[in-house]
Amino acid sequence: MGALLLDGCGVNGRVEQGRVVAYDPQSNRLTLILETLPPRPVTITAPADPAEIGPPPTAGGLLSLDYRNHRIAIYDRATGSFETIAYRPLKERFHVAKAPKVPAVDPARKTITIYDAANHALITFAATGDLLAMPADTWRAGDIIRYYCKDPAHALRLMNVSKTDLSKSS
Repeated sequence: MGALLLDGCGVNGRVEQGRVVAYDPQSNRLTLILETLPPRPVTITAPADPAEIGPPPTAGGLLSLDYRNHRIAIYDRATGSFETIAYRPLKERFHVAKAPKVPAVDPARKTITIYDAANHALITFAATGDLLAMPADTWRAGDIIRYYCKDPAHALRLMNVSKTDLSKSS
């Protein structure tokens, strides 16, 4: 019995944080990649009360961009696996305050353009047919979500960290 109490979010509850890779507003279910080592996907049900959720999350498969080593980490929803992709940059712009219309998948030019908000970088790279065939939102970073739970499958409160301006809170 004691082991069951220590599992999941625990009796007193706890806070988890992750990046949204899938969101279904009809069922109120989100799949997140938790910021744990190793990172792992988890599917939760958001609270039914909209006041407990805040701005709706945006999902995306882009987990990280290492522009120095030219590597991108994505979550492939079709296979449920993580992939690291080496890329060849064609154009890199830094100090871009806000992302233009990205991701931009251009099959004619065989390029993909992504935005890395953490580094304010806009990167265009050459893409193979396999990469171009992936859903466009694979190349967008999903929102960061922080949630409180007692049952690991159900969030009691949820905050969209990416879309919440904490400087306006009292």
